[in-house]
Amino acid sequence: MVATLIAERVSERYGLLNLPPVAISCSHEHEGMPGLAGTVSVSPATLMAIVNDVRRSLQRAGIHNLVLVNAHGGNYTLSNLAQEANVESAAVALFPGNEDWKAARATAGIVTGGRADMHAGELETSILMHAFPDSVGDTYANNDHDSPSRNHLTTLGMKAYTTSGVIGMPSLATAAKGQAVIEALVDRFAGCLSLFDDDHPTRRAING
Repeated sequence: MVATLIAERVSERYGLLNLPPVAISCSHEHEGMPGLAGTVSVSPATLMAIVNDVRRSLQRAGIHNLVLVNAHGGNYTLSNLAQEANVESAAVALFPGNEDWKAARATAGIVTGGRADMHAGELETSILMHAFPDSVGDTYANNDHDSPSRNHLTTLGMKAYTTSGVIGMPSLATAAKGQAVIEALVDRFAGCLSLFDDDHPTRRAING
C-alpha cells in the first residue's frame, strides 16, 4: 500500500508511466508469526526474475529506464539487481533510499529513528492514517513495542523480537506526519529522476 501510494504520487507529479504493483515479494522474516498469519512470500530469485522480465518487456516497447519503488526492507535482492543493471549506464533506480527516508522523517517531525521504527510504527502508521485511514485499527495507540537489539533477525526472523509485528511507536503517529512524509518523498524524487540521461518522460516507468 505504501509503495503503491508513493508510485502514484510520483507518477502524477513527474508524468511517468505507473505500472501495476508487485504485491507479493520477500517477506520471509514475517512468516511464522501469530500476529501475521497468512504471510506469503516469493523467493529472492523469483522476485528478481519478475523484475527482469518486466524490464525486458519495457525495453521491447522502447522504455529503458525503470524505477523500483520499494517500501519493504526485506527486499534486499533489489539492491543487487539495480547494481548489476547499472554497470554500463543508469537504467534502474531504487526509491526511496535510506537518505530519502531520513530526510522525509526529519521534514515530517517523525520522532523515532529508522532502526527503532522498523515495522508498523510511527512512520508507517502515519502514512496509512494519511492515505488509508480505514486500515488503521482503533488500538494502534496501545501497540507500542520497543526491540532495540535485533542482531539475529535474518536467522531468527521477527517472531523472535515481536509477537504482534509491531517494532516501533505507532502511538506517535498522525495523519499530518504521514502527509508530510509523502510530500517530502515526492519532492526528493526529482534527484532520482535526474540520474537518467534520457529526459523524455515516455521512456521511463515506475513500479511499486
